[in-house]
Amino acid sequence: MKKAFLYGILSSAFFAFTFLLNRSMNLSGGHWIWGASLRYFFSLPILFVIVALRGNMNQLLQDMKRKPKEWIIWSTVGFGFFYAPLTWASEFGESWLIASLWQLTIVAGIFLNPLWGKKIPLKSLGMTIIILIGVMFMQWENMKSGVNQREIMICLLLIFIAAVAYPLGNRKMMDVCEKGLETPERVLGMTICSVPFWIILSIYGALKHGVPSMNQSIQALFVAIFSAVIATLLFFQATNMVKHSPKQLSMVEGTIAGEVLFTLIGGIFFLHDGLPTGIQVVGIILIVFGMLLNCKVAAQE
Repeated sequence: MKKAFLYGILSSAFFAFTFLLNRSMNLSGGHWIWGASLRYFFSLPILFVIVALRGNMNQLLQDMKRKPKEWIIWSTVGFGFFYAPLTWASEFGESWLIASLWQLTIVAGIFLNPLWGKKIPLKSLGMTIIILIGVMFMQWENMKSGVNQREIMICLLLIFIAAVAYPLGNRKMMDVCEKGLETPERVLGMTICSVPFWIILSIYGALKHGVPSMNQSIQALFVAIFSAVIATLLFFQATNMVKHSPKQLSMVEGTIAGEVLFTLIGGIFFLHDGLPTGIQVVGIILIVFGMLLNCKVAAQE
């Protein structure tokens, strides 16, 4: 479990690049559609090389042929319906704000347990309430300052969709895959099966907003390397190690909260994001505190 926890924390550090670079692309005029699509187009050949060198390509292809419909559906949910809304949400606030709201995925992960016939960990549910209060504090300042209420609701809706889609797609694919199929193969397979979604989105983006700039393409490449490849492999490996324990799975998914601190520091120093206000700092503390308590509870299982 300690190893899974460490992988989770490391993945949160690399996932922070998602929020930082998406915000950077947004500030430089890049459209969110290309920020989302290019991440997966660039990560595809990298993952292909990794799996090919491991000699497991044939096993992956056989597994995908066995249940093609399930692979396409849950890969699109876990990658497409997760990352497109999350990238779009970057248009509505600082990188650390989006990263903080993204912690709703911890809540979603806990409430998905009944879909697998497992109970919701009641102690983890208490920690979830703390995290939700923190999220409310994060948005309170925006509501009080008169920020467009419609934009706030759109942002929250986008993040809610992403927060549910990510753990749902990940867990469903753990059920679909054969036992011998390891994390790199699963991530490559999901990337391949989500490509139709990204092609459709890219065609719309090209017709509506034109092609991406070189600057945005380079930043999207870094997102692909740090987030789509390194962070995703670490996180999926961590969840795979504890998938039979609802509490420990909730704990590992809770390490995502580390993204808040990593993104806050990176956003202030590299993007000159505005500093959080007093009540937003309280919100950040509550979110991180809730995550740490959740980890402690899970560790006692």
